[in-house]
Parts: sequence; C-alpha cells; structure tokens
Amino acid sequence: MLYSDLRQHPDKFLSYCRMSVQSFDRLLADLRPGLIFQDTTMRRCISPEERLIVTLRFLATGNSFASLHFQFLLGCSTISKIVKLTCEVIWQQLRAAVMPKPKPEDWIRIADGFFQSAQFPNCVGALDGKHIRVKKPAHSGSQYFNYKQFFSEWKWT
Repeated sequence: MLYSDLRQHPDKFLSYCRMSVQSFDRLLADLRPGLIFQDTTMRRCISPEERLIVTLRFLATGNSFASLHFQFLLGCSTISKIVKLTCEVIWQQLRAAVMPKPKPEDWIRIADGFFQSAQFPNCVGALDGKHIRVKKPAHSGSQYFNYKQFFSEWKWT
C-alpha cells in the first residue's frame, strides 16, 4: 500500500527511498528474478517491489527492524530475512557492473585522480568512518562523546 501511494508522488518517493521512481524501476527490473517467490496455500508471498523498498529504506536510514516493522506491517524476523536476501541478490546481480575488476590502466587512472584532487601520490583508495551509537561506558567521562552530540564508538567503513 505504501509503495503504490509513494509512486503517485515522485518527490516523496525520492525523499523516502533516496532514489527516483525511474531508478527504482530499473533496479527492480534487474533484481526481480531473484526476488520472486511462490505463493503457498498458507500465505501470499511478499512482492519484489515491497522487498526492495523495505531494503532500500533500511539501507537509506539505518532504521531498526523494529521500526521498519511498524512502517511495513511485517515481522522483525521477516524484515531481517528480506534485507539479507535482497542485499545478496543486489550483490550477485550488480557486482560485475558496479565493481568490475580493475585493469592495470584503471589503477593508474585512479592514482592520477587521487593525485589531482588531493595531492596523494600512488594512492588508489581511501577509507571513511562511521559513528556507532553506544551507551556511555562507565567512568569514561567524555571520551566517547562525539561532535554529533551523542556517545559513539568509531568504526572504519
């Protein structure tokens, strides 16, 4: 229901999914074969559209499965399985197109790009980090308090 309502409002769809309706449709066309399941006599299967929108919402916001449970009226364990399987399908279907194995000339082009933009010679990649929200560790003072105004532990991504 949410999916069909969002499609009627492209600006809201973009805000909710962080993806245009056209991009969603292209992605869905690529992933659909891996997201189709068969209905049983006990239940109707969850559509590929809903599987993809649940996964995109999780990836875009980092909301908990409990939070998504209220948005999509699906069980937390069901959402967990949907996200895991959909991410696997995304990886299997898009890996070659999105992350092709670099050739030697690609490495040289990447290194040149890093040198042009950041003056780092012979650099072919960079790392970024993510703040993981944590409860304040006992007796830690402000050691784990970050600039975003919450306690966190910093992880490499």
